[in-house]
Amino acid sequence: MRIVITGATGHVGTEVLKRLQVARSEEGADLELVGVVRRHPDQDVAPYQGVDWRTLDIGAAVDQPALEAALSGADAVVHLAWLIQPNHNREMLRQTNVAGTAHVLAAARKAGVRHIVCASSVGAYSPAPKDQRTQEGWPAAGIPKSHYSVDKAAQERLLDDFAKDNPDIVVARLRPALTFSAGAGSEVGRYFLGRLLPRLVLPKPWLPLLALPKELVFQAVHASDVADAYWRVLERRAEGAFNIAGEPVIDPNALAWTFNARRLLPFPLPVLRAVVEVSWRLRLQATDGGWVDMAANAPIMDTGRARRLLGWSPKHSSLESLAEMLDGLGTGKGRKASPPLKPR
Repeated sequence: MRIVITGATGHVGTEVLKRLQVARSEEGADLELVGVVRRHPDQDVAPYQGVDWRTLDIGAAVDQPALEAALSGADAVVHLAWLIQPNHNREMLRQTNVAGTAHVLAAARKAGVRHIVCASSVGAYSPAPKDQRTQEGWPAAGIPKSHYSVDKAAQERLLDDFAKDNPDIVVARLRPALTFSAGAGSEVGRYFLGRLLPRLVLPKPWLPLLALPKELVFQAVHASDVADAYWRVLERRAEGAFNIAGEPVIDPNALAWTFNARRLLPFPLPVLRAVVEVSWRLRLQATDGGWVDMAANAPIMDTGRARRLLGWSPKHSSLESLAEMLDGLGTGKGRKASPPLKPR
């Protein structure tokens, strides 16, 4: 099976490569791997060895012939490429995230790829109550004030239209919760806190007081568990949407426990959003207020479909994944071989 992975050196892309390498070396899978990236990794370091690397920008129309060449002869494409920064430049984000997805779909159709597996997100969903589990049929129209959610919803519409127009091509999408691992600690810090604030995070935080909105309830999953779900989709040639999340659901009490907070105080959501938005506009940190809106409104997902159809279950708890990411953030962990994951 020839598999093309876009964004193959990113957080999830690296874990997908690791899982596919295991499938090839230990499980007897006959796999030929192609990585499509903007910046070349160190090919002498695992898991980037044994991969045919193609360097191009999926968002650039001028690179479309190179993208079509990269997908030529592929049995499946795993589309993971996505920009989160610079989120002060919305046009650049749309060009890579939305136009880039359209370019990948067009190239896959022209190259005759029969299976497309796309990285969507819990952020694609419309707002939903936190006191119920949401299945894959819930509308994926996004959360209007979150640029990430808006672009993920636009990507979902592209996938819907493509699947309708190309019924002979199998289209799948994974909708993971917040995805963590220690190896992405430095990347997460750069993307969401900026250059300075991550240096203030302790590997094992201890807080006398933690003030959080009661609406801050979400799910998390380990990147290796997400990667395992991608392999199971590829192996089974599965179709449709799959929610991917670990347990338990993380609420303010769980966050207080994770941060070793002596006391938890309620904090108004609008005030938190205003503080985040103003500090982002002043470029004091890298996260805009839309991420608060998404955290407060994104659903709590039911993962039953992935468990039934893929035989998938997470090996890490959500709290383990969060603690691992905080350790990686505090110590500046990463991967020297991958430009996106370079250590601090």
